[in-house]
Amino acid sequence: MAEVLVVDDSKVMRDMVVACLRPYPGLNFTHASSGLEAIERLSLSPYDLLVLDLNMPDIGGIEVVEFVRGQDKLRALPIIIVTTRGDEASRARALEAGATRFMTKPFTPDAILAEARGLLEEKRA
Repeated sequence: MAEVLVVDDSKVMRDMVVACLRPYPGLNFTHASSGLEAIERLSLSPYDLLVLDLNMPDIGGIEVVEFVRGQDKLRALPIIIVTTRGDEASRARALEAGATRFMTKPFTPDAILAEARGLLEEKRA
């Protein structure tokens, strides 16, 4: 069973991400509605994939990525950023901080499923 943490302040978006990834067998999902909640969950439990929004009301996605990359036990965690910010500066900033993939909303279910599948299979190899 692979553990996936889905972080977005929108419950609808978290549910949409889970619905898109559900066809991939063997995934267990945990939700977080803020950057602070994500950091708390990441500190307490191991995850195999993090799907993260950039825009959140307390701690933003970039700060969560920087937290993850600053922790020895989390450094290899694959991170997919899903955001409405489609500009090149946001993409560059997220990837510089350590995000593994960057996707803009709206995304297709096939696109996010393919990214998640690739990252999880790469992690298992």
